[in-house]
Amino acid sequence: MVLFEKKFILFDLHDKETNILKKIQILPSILGTDHDALPLVCEDFEKAGADQIHIDVMDGIFVQNVSFSPATVQSCKLSSSLPLNVHLMVNDPSDLISDYVAAGADTIHVHIESDCDIYASLKKIKEGKKIAGITINPESSIETILPLIDKKIVDEVLIMTVNPGFGGQEYMPEVESKISIIRKRFPHINITVDGGIDDISIETAAAKGANRFVVGSYLFSLKNIKSGIDNLRRIAEENFKYVY
Repeated sequence: MVLFEKKFILFDLHDKETNILKKIQILPSILGTDHDALPLVCEDFEKAGADQIHIDVMDGIFVQNVSFSPATVQSCKLSSSLPLNVHLMVNDPSDLISDYVAAGADTIHVHIESDCDIYASLKKIKEGKKIAGITINPESSIETILPLIDKKIVDEVLIMTVNPGFGGQEYMPEVESKISIIRKRFPHINITVDGGIDDISIETAAAKGANRFVVGSYLFSLKNIKSGIDNLRRIAEENFKYVY
């Protein structure tokens, strides 16, 4: 059902007559996982009802930490049938994209702040028949990614709701304005948020228009991950609506 009121259109997640809203998805992050434990962790996430597995790749230059590699993606691919969502937090992703395509990534995100030809990198991802994502840090202007989305080279937007590079940070609600801007301008695109997502922050992020949620430290703090994922999805579904 579409409601019209004072020239605004309110779309509700439960409206089955429109294709504007995408399915809510919960993406557990493996950032804090030891490599040897990855197969078991990936299996557990799949059994718990996760929609994708989020893999953060860090080069020690773009961010201070170093984490994961194409071998990580291969390991996850062997132990789970879930789509693999790879987030390249690297200075120059252009030379790495082919490796992650070959390793089995399903989505590959590059940062607008990376030191490379961003358009060419996104094109390379799409030529590899993968989902191309653009990521933006909290301090960057949303205007920097709008032309890329306009050119239809971007399939998904990943909005960082913490400063990249470390897990366990607090959610930055001031970043939610970026979610609203993207959702209003591009109502059909998937918007993922990454950083500080828990059963409180997911409510307002969903209300602003995010429909995919990377969850790390919060899930690992729970005794029952399946119940945690179910609860997060329920909260997001109940609050995911926006006006434009």
